[in-house]
Amino acid sequence: MNILFFLSPKQDLMYVYDDFTLRQTLEKWENNRYASIPVLNRKGEYVGTLTEGDILWGLKKFHGLDLEAAEDVPIRDFAHKRDYKAVTVTTSMDQLIEAAMNQNFVPVVDDRGMFIGIVRRQAIIRYCYDRSRAAAQEQRRKPEKQEKRVPVSAGVQ
Repeated sequence: MNILFFLSPKQDLMYVYDDFTLRQTLEKWENNRYASIPVLNRKGEYVGTLTEGDILWGLKKFHGLDLEAAEDVPIRDFAHKRDYKAVTVTTSMDQLIEAAMNQNFVPVVDDRGMFIGIVRRQAIIRYCYDRSRAAAQEQRRKPEKQEKRVPVSAGVQ
């Protein structure tokens, strides 16, 4: 299965650039309910993942929770607890699932390293659930088909 099937494209996502200030980031993030978002450089390359916790710890580190004083600090200066590992469009489903087990989303880059979107863990779980459910339904139908067959030796003693 091609991972592009699961891709949420860049134009449909919220992301920030690494040169955004804290204020720009918070204003963009304000009306969304995401716990983490991709961070790109101005070339469009994926450079990391920013979490709500990263912002809180960055505020404490840089300005002791003084939001006004942090307006000029670029987001690239905030430490990231961990960055989500990006995959390419040629990544196998096994590798994609493994990455998604530890991340809310999996960033996807093209062969030049340019960010093209994400695969949400929810999309992978939905796919696996649908396949599992279809397989279970098929298994339930098989015994019915076998029961309807009458053996050739039926009735012969």
